[in-house]
Amino acid sequence: MIPMMRDIMAAELAPTATPDHPGGLAAALYAGRHVDFFNYGLADDATRRPVTSDTLFNLASLRKTFEATLVALGVRRGELRLDERVATYLPELNGGYIRHVTVGELVTHTSGLLLSTDHPPWPNDPLSLREFLDMLNAFTPPSGEQPGKQRIYTHAGYVLLQLVLERRYRVSIRELIANRILNPLGMTSTFVPERAPDNRVMLSDAQMARAVQGYSDQGTPIGPPGYQQSYFDFPGTGQMFSSARDLAIFVAAYTDGRSIEPELHEAIRMTQHESFRVDEKFGQAMAWETVHLDGVTVLDKPGGLNNASGYIGLVPTRRLGIVLLANRGEYPHEIARYKILPALARVVASR
Repeated sequence: MIPMMRDIMAAELAPTATPDHPGGLAAALYAGRHVDFFNYGLADDATRRPVTSDTLFNLASLRKTFEATLVALGVRRGELRLDERVATYLPELNGGYIRHVTVGELVTHTSGLLLSTDHPPWPNDPLSLREFLDMLNAFTPPSGEQPGKQRIYTHAGYVLLQLVLERRYRVSIRELIANRILNPLGMTSTFVPERAPDNRVMLSDAQMARAVQGYSDQGTPIGPPGYQQSYFDFPGTGQMFSSARDLAIFVAAYTDGRSIEPELHEAIRMTQHESFRVDEKFGQAMAWETVHLDGVTVLDKPGGLNNASGYIGLVPTRRLGIVLLANRGEYPHEIARYKILPALARVVASR
């Protein structure tokens, strides 16, 4: 069974990461406690440094799955409630719409929020915390939209969720993710780094030597290695960095859940519960998206910037998961959702 799965992965991934494509690709396959890694291309074209399973990539919006887990863990421990209004923790939020939005609506993208930081044309200057809160207070949705009544993907909503978590626990989001998720799972190569003035991550020299150079989908370098991007100018709003090897641990916990602390296991299961059905094929859980295909339901989260692409896809009922990390924008992650994971699930089901 494992050789068949390797063949499926290689056949689909290799054509997407040839020498004609900028940068490279690191992938991981988790199949019932078996882990395989697939590496293609270059972490940095200028130095000809190859991609490895330990190369550090910008995770973009894959970070949201970690924050969703923090919320679920808080609920399991009785420290948070999904029906609590976010203004409970940020009383500065007194606008007519935002003061009705709840923690649960933020984590499931059903708050109705859609700010200028969520779509083009992108802001020219980063927002301070005060400017962000003012924008939230001034927000008015299109006619007919209400908190909890629609699914609208919003990055700003998760920035607000970060602030809620920091206010609730009086600890930085960096420490919360590390202490409550990374350390218990033994993930030693995943970070929410501070940002230097040049927008590079603040990592050790050894860690920085593992960080990728990011490229546009046309092959133009964007920023230096370890470059973070954010439309927000306050702590904790940059991107996470991780490796395929470390995210394989994350995927194992989210598909299998064995040998991890029971409360964290239950929180993980909670994040996967579909809470809003978009249409007959798609649904929304806590950060995760649910995709109902013929014979299989895929739980996944894509993420992307103009110089980075990431994807985590799970089929928990088959104890399957994959990770894709690319140091270029617009990597075609849909092949994982619609081709790789269904094919892998069929292999497992046939045994």
